[in-house]
Amino acid sequence: MNLIQTLILAIIQGITELFPISSVAHGVLTPYVFHWDLDQEFLKEHFLPYVVMLHLGTALALLLFFWRDWVDMLKSLFSGSKKVLILVIVATLPAAIIGLVLEKPLTRLFSNVTTAAIFLIVNGFFLYFGEKLRSKGTKEIEELSIKQAVIIGLFQSLALIPGFSRSGSSMTAGFWSGLKHEASARFSMLLATPIIAGASILEVPKILKSHTPGLMQMSLIGGVVAGVSAFISVWILMRWFKTKEINAMRPFAYYCWAVGILVLVSRLI
Repeated sequence: MNLIQTLILAIIQGITELFPISSVAHGVLTPYVFHWDLDQEFLKEHFLPYVVMLHLGTALALLLFFWRDWVDMLKSLFSGSKKVLILVIVATLPAAIIGLVLEKPLTRLFSNVTTAAIFLIVNGFFLYFGEKLRSKGTKEIEELSIKQAVIIGLFQSLALIPGFSRSGSSMTAGFWSGLKHEASARFSMLLATPIIAGASILEVPKILKSHTPGLMQMSLIGGVVAGVSAFISVWILMRWFKTKEINAMRPFAYYCWAVGILVLVSRLI
């Protein structure tokens, strides 16, 4: 990966990890759209740790943006209600467990351009009709039950399939649980931080042990750029869901349909 490729991928990663349009699918589609001829050894040995480093930048951006929420959860360990902390933990566990067991076979099975485009289109239908199936929510995060948090966590696991969005799946499940749009978006962003941090712990050491020239430098640059992109994206996203309690997912559904169809058409030409 050269500098230009790193910058492009990092910006796209920072946006698509938080917007409900599947960062995994865009990780598959970006090299195809820009006609990058990436080294097969790099793709096999280093691409996943490299992308996880970009995710780490995103996680740090989320930590900075929602720092008050995390401080409040840490304070709750010593006094006050621990409800939000418990909800975040139980909603994180399903994706963490399923990811450890099934991530590699799912990635090998689905991580190609055609299937990523198909599932991106499916994600669009999920966003569009998923929001329509639920009327305007009234709950805040604290009002969720443990069972509802687990269900949201299970839906978050759909992101293991390239094309399904982690944030889109968890936010839609939040709507079904009766959360307000802003509360659902906030809960989804809080769930992203431990998931991304956990993946980083497993994959980043592989970059540290790599002897590929320039890989660490490019990974660090990508992580910083992805973090900046993610911070701007989450600011936009939270403002969007604060003002939109209906049809908030519709533009993202349209985007998923458009990109998925265009990629499929390009494969047929």
